Amino acid sequence: MSSYFKILRPGINSTFQDLGRFQLQHLGVAPSGCMDKFLFSISNKLVGNNSSEGALEFAYQGPLLELVGESALVAVSGRINFNITKKNGDLIKGKPNESFLIQDGDKIDILSTIDSAYGYLSVAGGFKLKEVNGSISTLVRARIGPKDGDKLKIGEKIFLNDISSSGVKNKIKLHFEKNNTIRVIKGLQFNYFSNKSREDFFSKEYKVTRLTDRMGMRLEGEKLENIVSTNIKSEGIIKGSVQIPGDGQPIILLSDHPTIGGYPKIANIITADYDKLVQKTPGSKIKFKMVDLTIAESAFRQYVRKF
Repeated sequence: MSSYFKILRPGINSTFQDLGRFQLQHLGVAPSGCMDKFLFSISNKLVGNNSSEGALEFAYQGPLLELVGESALVAVSGRINFNITKKNGDLIKGKPNESFLIQDGDKIDILSTIDSAYGYLSVAGGFKLKEVNGSISTLVRARIGPKDGDKLKIGEKIFLNDISSSGVKNKIKLHFEKNNTIRVIKGLQFNYFSNKSREDFFSKEYKVTRLTDRMGMRLEGEKLENIVSTNIKSEGIIKGSVQIPGDGQPIILLSDHPTIGGYPKIANIITADYDKLVQKTPGSKIKFKMVDLTIAESAFRQYVRKF
């Protein structure tokens, strides 16, 4: 019988994710996928997986898992506070961004993220999950993905792929950026907004509100004045789009975004800064900085080299 994790506590918004489910936006299905691509890839690298292997993503508080079966090489990536309870009752403080070996009956308790939103858990060989349209990413609102497209539930069993792991442990020292500047390029309706509002958007701070999840991040700050129309004909939209609805407060679309929308878009987050953005917790302040396409492409190349 294959080894598995028993879910003793599901945690907050714990789902399986990979790099995403593509080429379905014309059918109304967002790519979904991991929120922080870098940390997702790190968790897989630490256990020797392909960087695109499905992992368990959690937000704020993660799950409490008990291993049943053979030993497993595991890694937890991010700024994470977690413990490992051995079968004999010994409690070990977990070390994020390092792989570690656990045995039958051991428990992993992911207590919380630290000054961040998302973290990842990978296991050598990956999880035994059924792909939907070539991906194991979970899109909860559409009920697409493994486990009937739902979050983890207490009492569930998550089976692991059978693999002969070398048990070689690895660790990576990560530097987490603390600055609050998020770079953007112009949105399609940039000129819908008054000169003052465009200046405010790039000079004032905006606060991340509690109305934030995998679909979008609502901000609070200087109201932006639309001088053309607060609504447009619905058009295709992508991850990172900064929409401005009628109340003048920005909404940034994230990984589970809708595929079309009718609010004007003042900007779009560059790919290189998306991971940093999604790790901002409610109450955090961010500032936007305009860059051109050349700088965005250069930043993307640097971002890719990190991997």
